[in-house]
Amino acid sequence: MRIALLGGSGRIGAEVLGLLLDDRHEVQVLVRRPDSVRPPAGLAPAQLTVVGGDALDRAAVAAVIKGSDAVMSALGPRGARSPGLLARAAANTVAAMDQAGVRRLIAVSAAGAFVDADPDSSALVKLVLPRIFAKQFADVRRMEELIRASDLDWTLVRATRLVNWPATGQYRTRSDFPPQRGMKVSRADVAQFMVDALSQHSWIGASPALAY
Repeated sequence: MRIALLGGSGRIGAEVLGLLLDDRHEVQVLVRRPDSVRPPAGLAPAQLTVVGGDALDRAAVAAVIKGSDAVMSALGPRGARSPGLLARAAANTVAAMDQAGVRRLIAVSAAGAFVDADPDSSALVKLVLPRIFAKQFADVRRMEELIRASDLDWTLVRATRLVNWPATGQYRTRSDFPPQRGMKVSRADVAQFMVDALSQHSWIGASPALAY
């Protein structure tokens, strides 16, 4: 399968890329700095194509998605450094997928952006968290709105607090909101979940939240 990957040089994206290559997919990855992606030793040249460009550039996004069978986005909010990144990248991605006739999209989201509606979150968390990350969470919600409004086969992976632990395979999932008392998950486990959702054609039209 040929996969277009956005955000492949980030910490989740690098994990996703490694897993896709291990599974022998062909990957076209869009990154701002091509030298930030280092192909594994012994990799067949045709298996990985690194394209320099920005997810905010509609033409660059369209170029990397053209000819793909699915799209995966590991982009994360950057706050003041790039306000509205996720929403603008999502608009470009949806438009490019529509143009290219690609339907499957798996994208990283954030469980914290929906804490106000979480029946299991404490009043203190609902008071504090949205204030600290107001701009980032607004960007996440707008991204989800744009993707949900499309007719794509999408999966929005709502990660809880991200940690740099090795993959455990012991995370829990729940639709829309984190499992009870679930507060964190490793980037490696998020990446594994995304690749599994791709290969298993699972969680289509859903927003699973991940936590230990």
